[in-house]
Amino acid sequence: MAEQLTFDLPAHAAQGLDDFLVTPSNTNAMAAVETWQDWPDRKLVLVGAAGTGKTHLTHVWAGMVQARIIPSTNLIDTDIQTLAGHSVAVEDADQVAGDTNAEAALFHLHNLVLAEGGSLLITGIAAPSRWGIDLPDLKSRMEGTTIATLNAPDDMLLSAVLVKLFDDRQIAVPANLIDYLLPRMDRSLAAAAALVEQLDHAALSEGRPLTRNLAARFLQDEMGSGT
Repeated sequence: MAEQLTFDLPAHAAQGLDDFLVTPSNTNAMAAVETWQDWPDRKLVLVGAAGTGKTHLTHVWAGMVQARIIPSTNLIDTDIQTLAGHSVAVEDADQVAGDTNAEAALFHLHNLVLAEGGSLLITGIAAPSRWGIDLPDLKSRMEGTTIATLNAPDDMLLSAVLVKLFDDRQIAVPANLIDYLLPRMDRSLAAAAALVEQLDHAALSEGRPLTRNLAARFLQDEMGSGT
């Protein structure tokens, strides 16, 4: 299995297979994506909270199978028929719940892609049984789909992400900085990206290298301001 670094970051961030670090928090999800040929009924629901790497892993899969990626918010405006013969990933599919037209579009897409021999990857923050879908046929199809879960990032993944993000900014990381940050930061990859950016700006504003003491002062100021 390839080593990779997975995190939901701005559009310029690398989202390929070689950028995804496999750790215990995402091993099972990555294994499910890599074995997409074995998906029951050629479909999978990828579940995980914001910042666990769903977008990155979706792009990894899309690269493997040359799939189209569609945000669920675009489903209503998508000509579903043009996707015949393609494999498709629908991001944040849980957001269609309660929207009659969006639910109908996802149902039509589901049936068309699978009928034409394609594969379907669906992402959401929770299992389909918790989405609150109203359309009975869509509800049954989503709830009958195999689920792979991305867990909250573990220390190994967060450490690797922090090191890479600092390296991307050409910041020399003090040996004691990562261990200091891990228990004091929000447990998401998006939070890691935001923290690195904020610490970079703090060091630049002081005109000095980033150190553990500088990071400590920054975090204390943030907690003191209530942000």
